[in-house]
Amino acid sequence: MIGEWLIRGCDDRLSIYYVSPDAVLCRTELVPGGPWGAPRTVGGDQRLHPVLALGQGPDRYVHLASWRPTGTGQSEIVHSAHFRPLLAPLDWVDIGRPPGGSDRAGTTAVAVDGHGRAHVFVRRDDGGLSMRAQSQKGGWGPWRDLKGADIQGGPVALTGAKGGMQAYAAGSGALMHWRQPGSGTVFDAVQSVKAEARPGTLCALATSDEDSSLFFVDTSGDLCVWRPDSEPLALLPAAGPGPVAAVRCTIDGYDCTVLAQRSSSGRVAFAAYPSEQEEMGAAWTESGPALPSDAAVSLALDADGRLVAATLAPSTGQLLLSRRKDEAGLALGAWAAV
Repeated sequence: MIGEWLIRGCDDRLSIYYVSPDAVLCRTELVPGGPWGAPRTVGGDQRLHPVLALGQGPDRYVHLASWRPTGTGQSEIVHSAHFRPLLAPLDWVDIGRPPGGSDRAGTTAVAVDGHGRAHVFVRRDDGGLSMRAQSQKGGWGPWRDLKGADIQGGPVALTGAKGGMQAYAAGSGALMHWRQPGSGTVFDAVQSVKAEARPGTLCALATSDEDSSLFFVDTSGDLCVWRPDSEPLALLPAAGPGPVAAVRCTIDGYDCTVLAQRSSSGRVAFAAYPSEQEEMGAAWTESGPALPSDAAVSLALDADGRLVAATLAPSTGQLLLSRRKDEAGLALGAWAAV
């Protein structure tokens, strides 16, 4: 899955989105902070590949993208939107695929601009990046070539605090960045910097009103952070080999970035530091039980602004949640099965 999959909707209920072998499923709190409902299928009964990208804009509506096999032996990208957690998501809508290519291109990413329009990013077969956006008057605009080269793995995308979107991707020995200066404007040309990032470990977060930060694990095993117009910085040794989850929250009155990653021991490791102040340092603290190797981690803030962490292992289907305690520091409560 690309993007945080534990998401607080516009009515303050938390939802999770995840993939089964041939469908996308959703579970939602029945009331904020209360019990959870049963899994529901997203977008109707179309059969899908087990991949999913999620994005959320300032309106807090959730947009989803996946791949649907067609009768021609190829696959097309499909899009759905979930406006309110207790309502059914929209049916999947076919939005095609970038021109050229064979069966299926790379992993998609989704971002939503300040006008609520979804933008779907996808790696092409030739290693470049393409994007298709919802039109202001409805429907979808044309596929646009954002250039880039030799992209490894999938892109990640996000909406900045002021509504403009950004996308990142890792190439062979480089990181690439695309910026939309403001909502509704075209994307700037790609900016790149030398770095050796492991594909599949990228996580982007808006860490201030002006900037976003890209977190990734490099080939030496360090968790690194990069903000465009600077050089990548090794923050601390990665807790494990997989992707990192990230969220901003207030801890003891400070604007902090909280990171989570499944550690090599199988437990979830957490680290926190003042946002964009990497010089302050960070350290991992492990929490909860050992998890299966396919367990994913996601972070969100609940209706009360408390940090919530979720883990989900496709092999077992078990969802575990932990919420921050009402005390100083980054103290999490006991993990509970949902």
